[in-house]
Amino acid sequence: MSSYKDEGYASGSSNESHPEVFFTRPHLKFLNKQLQSFEPQEILQWCMTSLPGLYQTTALGLTGLAMTDMLSKLSEQQQHQEVDVIFLDTLYHFSETLNLLDRIQKRYPLKRVHVFKPADVSTTSQFEKKYGEKLWETKETQYDFIAKVEPAQRAYRELGVNAVLTGRRRSQGAKRGDIDIIEIDEAGVIKVNPLANWTFQQVQEYVKANDVPYNDLLDRGYKSVGDWHSTQPIKEDEDERAGRWKGQTKTECGIHNPRSKYAQFLRQQELKEQEMNAKENIMTNIEVGA
Repeated sequence: MSSYKDEGYASGSSNESHPEVFFTRPHLKFLNKQLQSFEPQEILQWCMTSLPGLYQTTALGLTGLAMTDMLSKLSEQQQHQEVDVIFLDTLYHFSETLNLLDRIQKRYPLKRVHVFKPADVSTTSQFEKKYGEKLWETKETQYDFIAKVEPAQRAYRELGVNAVLTGRRRSQGAKRGDIDIIEIDEAGVIKVNPLANWTFQQVQEYVKANDVPYNDLLDRGYKSVGDWHSTQPIKEDEDERAGRWKGQTKTECGIHNPRSKYAQFLRQQELKEQEMNAKENIMTNIEVGA
């Protein structure tokens, strides 16, 4: 991953296979200005040759699927190694989404898909036994952290991720309305949004023209698909992501937000525990010395 360093951004997992990546603020600004006029495939090609430790993160939305196809074609044409995919299985995906995952793996056999689930559970029943039913209603922030944020952090750590490709686009609105092509998140991960300039219609046209597998739910009125409990079909005149968390002010699941309040709470608890242990050690040493 990457970290803020000397008025710039430097990767924090430097080794032989994933050497350090460093961006100064002016360099990052320059790159965003240059890449702004590039086509998605050109941005992807730049990423594949410039960013070690590169992965694609996707929930198998239409934009992510188009990107997967582009990456596969570029790997074949340019003889680059395939970019691996990270998929977060929250245990609450639609069956159509999980079926799509199987179809993607069959369509792109050379592409490795890394599936990460909530820690220490592998089924919905195990999750609910440990955390209770409808956690997304009773403790929404905790649900997002356990089902999505922590698995993503674990994936980045275990795989040695320096940079990720996301399917976010400006036309999706809300917090995505003014995203740059390249961003550095609070944890220091380099996030690249290659299709930031494309509209939903452009993505649809690419998927159709290239016969890319997509979620069957898109033929039933859905445009953006997440967990079954927080996703609904939308009307023709509604925004693309209007079916996500409908009736709420929420627009993101937490992965693309600054570090969640629940994560901050856990960190505070960890620091308190460390402080208490330190005090106990001091008292023990005093008693031994006496």
